Amino acid sequence: MFSLFTVFIYQPFFNVLVFFYWIMDLITGGNADMGVAVIFLTVLIRLLMLPLSFAGMRTEKERREISRKIRDLEDQYKGEPVQFEAEKKKIFKTSQRIFWAESLNLAIQIGIALMLWRIFQTGLSGEDIHLIYPFMPDVHFPYNLVFLGEYDLTHPSLFLNFIQSLLLFVLETLMAYTSPYPVSRGQVVRLQLVLPVISFLIFMALPAGKKLFVITTLVFSIIFNIGIAIQKRFEEYKEKVAQREARVDEQVVVEVK
Repeated sequence: MFSLFTVFIYQPFFNVLVFFYWIMDLITGGNADMGVAVIFLTVLIRLLMLPLSFAGMRTEKERREISRKIRDLEDQYKGEPVQFEAEKKKIFKTSQRIFWAESLNLAIQIGIALMLWRIFQTGLSGEDIHLIYPFMPDVHFPYNLVFLGEYDLTHPSLFLNFIQSLLLFVLETLMAYTSPYPVSRGQVVRLQLVLPVISFLIFMALPAGKKLFVITTLVFSIIFNIGIAIQKRFEEYKEKVAQREARVDEQVVVEVK
């Protein structure tokens, strides 16, 4: 299983990272920055995962619909637990797609987490240099692991940790603001305030390279959610214009008659 993970997941992405580093080396004339290569790799991974992001949005909508149906069943079969359980099982049987979609998403997330762990554990140090494909261009080694000449990717960075928590707060605030579902005060406190603080404390010991991946992921998610919000607002605007034009047409028809 481990060798399959290495051959089909870790090795391809590790080679892509090295390829990005090689491109940076060409562009900068020998002053490549592995941190920038990590950012490029993160963007590539997020682009590849866009279909899962859209599927996750549909899954969230379906999950909330299931919760609503179960609440309706609780009211309908109050005092009839046997009938309630039977009807609830019917709902879950028709919703197996959600289970498999979430399982697939979880498996992919675990695969990415393991891949990143190995990249920062052994890949950047050169222990996995034998996994570079023979057709890959030669890259100067050791790699430059100091991002922007200041942040060592192999050591913790309180500044990058703060940026990570700040972006997490921005993302949660944006998602709460653009959510089509009501957000309770408890959710606001838990997600927008408590979560960023806890993430700062838990991940403060992680190396800067992993934080750079998380920061890039958060920025990508913020841009993605802003794009979705703009699209929804534009669709709402078009719908209002269409309704306004329909009312005008009806009024014209009435006046003609």
